[in-house]
Amino acid sequence: MVGKSETAGQLWCVAPGRYELRRAPLDPAGDDTLTVRALASAVSRGTERLVLEGAVPASEHQRMRAPLQNGDFPFPVHYGYQSVGVVEQGPPEWLGRTIFALHPHQDLYRLPVAAAMAVPDGLPPERATLAANMETALNALWDSGAGPGDRITIVGGGVIGLLLTALAAKLPGAEVTLVDVNPARAALAQDFGAAFARPDAISDDADLVFHTSASAAGLTTALAAAAFEAKVVEVSWYGGHAPTVPLGESFHSRRLQLIGSQVGSVSASRRPRWPHARRLAKALALLDDARLDQLVTHVVAFDEAPERLPALLTEGEDALAILLDYR
Repeated sequence: MVGKSETAGQLWCVAPGRYELRRAPLDPAGDDTLTVRALASAVSRGTERLVLEGAVPASEHQRMRAPLQNGDFPFPVHYGYQSVGVVEQGPPEWLGRTIFALHPHQDLYRLPVAAAMAVPDGLPPERATLAANMETALNALWDSGAGPGDRITIVGGGVIGLLLTALAAKLPGAEVTLVDVNPARAALAQDFGAAFARPDAISDDADLVFHTSASAAGLTTALAAAAFEAKVVEVSWYGGHAPTVPLGESFHSRRLQLIGSQVGSVSASRRPRWPHARRLAKALALLDDARLDQLVTHVVAFDEAPERLPALLTEGEDALAILLDYR
């Protein structure tokens, strides 16, 4: 059993480009709480880079809080929302179960039972850490209204873009193309059942376009790939950066729709029937695909995170999903 006086290791952003490991006492255990020993947590490369840079705009400080975040933006802040661990203490039906939680990066924590989602049997903990990313991709697909036979272009081959590629390619008869500046993404696109194109070789015939690269150049490419009266779904979050949006030339004559998709609210097309818990459970179920293991490119020991993470997030290394390993 874990004693009430035990402490936990936490990863804090304490200044631009700087992390720090801190010890903190665990909250008291209760009848409706779980004590969870973390196995792995995923670092969201886009959002957590902005957090590390102190680039969360003041207007979004409240809306962009992680569910169980400690501290306040910009610094110091204990952030993260993709943790998988094993229940060591709690109601008998939870003991020994592997769970996913929207919890910051921490090696041991107490969690309300209502905030835990059981990981399906057979799903590796490492892949299960991508559940929040899969939720984002699923929500964006719902926002788009994509259906069988659609021509779908995804601009940006990061984790979200690749998850969207994998989901869209499963639509019957869909013609899916991943667009990225990195030719190494071609093999992943092909493995997921999609075509690949460089930005300078796109076609302008897509029924639906998703943009995930969080760059002005990527947004320009996404708009250029859209056919007449097509929908462009902006999935990127730019933080305090203000990209140039090319709404001149043929944007109006092609009657394009540009919409924002964000995971904080369930897509309007599903909201009356899909609470957040149902969507998260479906995201975990959709991770039952061993091909997705390729999205984990870097594993960092938790106690090495302050030294290794800043470079992985900010120095242009070709990283997809970055996992912190607590074992």
